[in-house]
Parts: sequence; structure tokens; C-alpha cells
Amino acid sequence: MHGGGVRPVKSASRTVDLLEFLGRRIADPPRLAEICAELDAPRSSTYALLRTLIDAEWVQATSTDRYMLGIRALTVGTAYIDADPYVRIVRPILVDLAKEHGETFHMGRFDNAEIVYLLTQQSDRSTRTYSRVGRRLPAAATGLGKAVLAHRPEDIPEELVALTERTITSPTQLRKVLTETATRGYAIDNEENTPGLHCVAFSLPYESPVRDAISCSVPSARWSAEREAELAAAMRTAVNRILDSAPIA
Repeated sequence: MHGGGVRPVKSASRTVDLLEFLGRRIADPPRLAEICAELDAPRSSTYALLRTLIDAEWVQATSTDRYMLGIRALTVGTAYIDADPYVRIVRPILVDLAKEHGETFHMGRFDNAEIVYLLTQQSDRSTRTYSRVGRRLPAAATGLGKAVLAHRPEDIPEELVALTERTITSPTQLRKVLTETATRGYAIDNEENTPGLHCVAFSLPYESPVRDAISCSVPSARWSAEREAELAAAMRTAVNRILDSAPIA
């Protein structure tokens, strides 16, 4: 039973599970058999659900009989971002930071031990051609996530996923790093989720518990102690601007 004694609707739960599974498999869209195994559901009912979602444009089928999210998922996801009051405040500030410092800046939100990217503002000299918006990564492997987890160490997962050879996989070591993060006032990511990329990240404590943060990504070729200090100072000022404008929850 859920809150208020209302039983969950099985078909609705299965639909949500299906859409979330497809969201995790963007790089490798699954076939019907894989979806059935993931949902632990019969082939006939799973196929009927897929056909319903395809007709509604929530799912699309590829020419190789694989399934991926459809355009309606983008529409609803974009509406979530556009309606968020904090995103509206942070977006122009990230634009200013990217223009002034020539690096790429992000905003992320903590959700179930992961960070979901809400904004990406690329610099003019960025060599990357994609946005991270909507992407989910293990919080402990990102600067954004560590900036948030420094406020909520009770949410450190028992198992830490390695994304690169430099990802922290020991909860004990991570707790030590989070203590250092809290003392320093910001988090650092040294190629822990993407090789060749470093990050400086600050939490945005306008809510309790804290769940949002901003970060700056810097290629190894431009990373140094001096660059870290320069960006940290600029981002600290930006955080103060955000907090001055943000509604306090």
C-alpha cells in the first residue's frame, strides 16, 4: 500500500519502469526480450504496452527492432526544466560564467544516489558537441554529486560504481574526501567520470536537504592549481548571486 492506503496501479508502475529502462539504455536500445526480462513481464503484454506507447509517441521502434524513447519524453522533460524556478535563476549566471571564463558549466540535481544534469552551458572553445542535459551519473563519481553529498553523507551508497580508473570506490575514502570538500567549500573531480576532464563544483544550499549544485568542466590541458583557484573564486561569487535570488525552501 502507498500513502493514504491507495494501492499502486500495476500497469502504471510497469509503464514508468519501462520508460526509465529505455532512458538508461540510450546508447544501446534494447530488444523486446531484454525489456521483458527487465520488467519480468510476459512477452504479449510487454509488446502491447510498447505498441500503446509507440502510438502515443512516448516510444519509437528502430529498423532493427530495438526500442528507444520517443519525442514525447523530450517534450515532458523539457517542460520540467522550463518550469523549475531554480533553473531559471541559474541559467543566465552559467551563461555569464561560460562567456567570461571560456569553460563549460553545468547544473545538476541529486536523485537516488545519482546526479541528473539539468543545464549545460558550453564555452565557445569547447570541443564537445553534445549536451549532458538529462544524463544521469553516479553522484559519488562527479564533482556535482560530491558537492551535494558533503551536506548529506548519510546518502552515500554502499556500492560505488567506477567510471574511470580514478573513480573513488571505497566508501571510507569517499567520506574522507567529503570532509575535505566541506572544509574547502567546494568539490573537485579529477578525471573520475570522464578521462581528461577535471571539475570544480559548488552546492546550492537554497533547499534542505541540499540537492542542487553547479560545476565547471576543464580539460587536463588547461587544468592547474591556479586555474582551480581562479574558477573557484568566480563560482563562489556566482553561488552568492544565485542564493540572493533563489526562493528558500
